[in-house]
Amino acid sequence: MANMLSGKKALVVGVANDRSIAWGIASALRAAGADIALTYINEKAEAYVRPLAERLNASLCSPLDVARPDQQQALADEIAATWGRLDVLVHCIAFAPRDDLHGRVLDTSPDGFALAMDISVHSFARLCKAFEPLMGDGGACITVSFYGAEKVVSTYNMMGPVKAALEAMARELASELGPKGVSVNVLSPGAIATRAAGGIAEFDTMLDEARERAPMKRLATIEDVGAMAAFLAGSRSITGETIHVDGGYHIMG
Repeated sequence: MANMLSGKKALVVGVANDRSIAWGIASALRAAGADIALTYINEKAEAYVRPLAERLNASLCSPLDVARPDQQQALADEIAATWGRLDVLVHCIAFAPRDDLHGRVLDTSPDGFALAMDISVHSFARLCKAFEPLMGDGGACITVSFYGAEKVVSTYNMMGPVKAALEAMARELASELGPKGVSVNVLSPGAIATRAAGGIAEFDTMLDEARERAPMKRLATIEDVGAMAAFLAGSRSITGETIHVDGGYHIMG
């Protein structure tokens, strides 16, 4: 896939460290020839993200807390001034308050559920809207879900309905942006040992069960997810899809 995305401009939101899915995607897009912009949520995160941006020779490494409209607008303005367009938008953000995440969905607090929906779901719509004017020649928007959006996965709890909403959001956005040549797709990786996943109760058990159940008897890697993201970024005829990257885990009864 070398040079498949040569000259393309790609923004990847959500890189935390070199084990994150967003990092696997950013690395794959760069290897395919894209110019990269990365974001970090705060100064603490910047210490981890900026060195990774340097490894990719990223054109931009900028702050973005998706709960702050001013930072979103500042980033859109910066990308417009630097590149004049955006070809690929990758959204790898999810959040739920710990107490709500570890409890029953029945016991979820209204505020906690609303916050999880805002950060994990509506932020994708906000970013697509912010960068829509820079995708005048078409583009690709990609977000990341999990099998728990489709079936009950033990300990995934409230993130199941939240990710289901994200997948539904992506389909609606695909319908609305399709006439402009902008695709919107969802990647659904299998269980991967990322820092973010560490917040899920009994996650090590989930990893073992996923490896045993998958037909390929292996877990997906961030490199596997990155390769699929690069493919979607270069495709002009696939949209509204949720694509599993899980060694076949999702096909098993």
